[in-house]
Amino acid sequence: MNKPVRKVIIAGGGTAGWIAAATLSSQLGSLLDITLVESDQIGTVGVGEATIPTHVSFHRLLGIDEREFMRATRASFKLGIAFENWGKLGDRYFHSFGKIGRSTWMGDFQHLWQHAQSLGIGGDMSEYCYELQAAEAGRFGKTDNSQISYAYHLDATLYAKFLRDFSEKRGCKRVEGKIQQVHKHQDSGFLKSLELENGEHLEADFFIDCTGFRSLLLGNALGVEYDDWSHWLPMNSALAVQTKTNSEVLPYTRSIARQAGWQWRIPLQHRVGNGHVYCSDFMSDDEAHDILASNLDGETVSDPRPIRFVTGKRRKTWHKNCIALGLSSGFMEPLESTSIHLAQISVTRLVQMFPFNGVTNSLVDHYNRHTDEELVGIRDFLIAHYKVNQRDDSNFWKDRAAMAIPDTLQHRLDLFKEAAIAYQDDADLFRVDSWIQVLRGQGLYSDNYHHMGKLLPEPNLTQALGDLKATIDSAVNKLPKHDDFLKQYDVWV
Repeated sequence: MNKPVRKVIIAGGGTAGWIAAATLSSQLGSLLDITLVESDQIGTVGVGEATIPTHVSFHRLLGIDEREFMRATRASFKLGIAFENWGKLGDRYFHSFGKIGRSTWMGDFQHLWQHAQSLGIGGDMSEYCYELQAAEAGRFGKTDNSQISYAYHLDATLYAKFLRDFSEKRGCKRVEGKIQQVHKHQDSGFLKSLELENGEHLEADFFIDCTGFRSLLLGNALGVEYDDWSHWLPMNSALAVQTKTNSEVLPYTRSIARQAGWQWRIPLQHRVGNGHVYCSDFMSDDEAHDILASNLDGETVSDPRPIRFVTGKRRKTWHKNCIALGLSSGFMEPLESTSIHLAQISVTRLVQMFPFNGVTNSLVDHYNRHTDEELVGIRDFLIAHYKVNQRDDSNFWKDRAAMAIPDTLQHRLDLFKEAAIAYQDDADLFRVDSWIQVLRGQGLYSDNYHHMGKLLPEPNLTQALGDLKATIDSAVNKLPKHDDFLKQYDVWV
């Protein structure tokens, strides 16, 4: 349909809806008429409390002041995720946001490190990552010229309110109301209007579906089917609960593998977000509740809230004159904190490809291809956490180790085991350092590696590794404790 696009309706609020509103109003506000429709009667999932470093870049793009945002959302800093009991019971490793060592054009740092290990020199690979060592020490600090890579822990409900205020100041209109029916143009099948319970009709040229798991527009009205990925990622249930903070606020998320899933702990300034993600095929809801309740650190400030989901995605994220963001488009379980990022990158991509002159097939296909490639990369990264394990204490973990996996992931695992090579394609969200930390942490080690290390005399290699470790240790020791920095930075509420 070649009708120019001027009027945009965002269906649904929550984090995804207000991310869309904030992005469009701040970047294209003078070119568009933007309305967000939401109902106070409809609750939001509101547990996406951990982010990845792209969140920092997203805020810079929108011109959001970091201190203002952190005060409003009671946020803390995040340097990565500590994984406990994943490869084996009792194991622990860290997926940090930092770079490991120093790489060259010839190969990545792990090749040098593995050669050093063969000579009996050098320490653990984790010793050569600044962000990882800072996290383990409970320290954080930054300046205007800081190179530290970080993200945030935040209160998702407060974040949606913060973005609502930001968007309304930039011209986005909010309409209170519950969507009763979605109307389409008879000739093209494009969306025409939303009918609210009070009988009001809201027409637009373009629609953004942020209605959550219900997917009222893309799924229900336009009939875009859902690709179920639960044969690879079978977690389908979660319990979320909040507890009081009774210890220092650590600058990282904890992910603790349990009998048939895993538990998260996300420290904010004023509380800790907790949850138990599990597969109901291997564990009853009562069992899941008991495991979560017996592994909480602090007094609860809310009742456990059940969440049901199916991991996967809509076959098209953009169809006709509708794009889905957030849970309407699909769900990647929160293991690597990608949910908020996916909403942000999706609407950023929309800004770059906005159909001012009308929706065309080439534009839609291009958008969907980019989105699908990124989702497949995230999917494979998540599957790797489950596939690569040596746990034999439950049928759940045995089944995960034995399951068939996508060819795209099998290629990565083979390449890493046989040649110590990890890579990041153009559409991949996760960097080489992320793949290395997770695969090694899960227990996959390389049989061979590039011999670039042999080009360095052993004393030079020893000196280089020693200097790098000393530089990192010195820098970490100069950092304040995370709690102290939050107060120094004037964001502690």
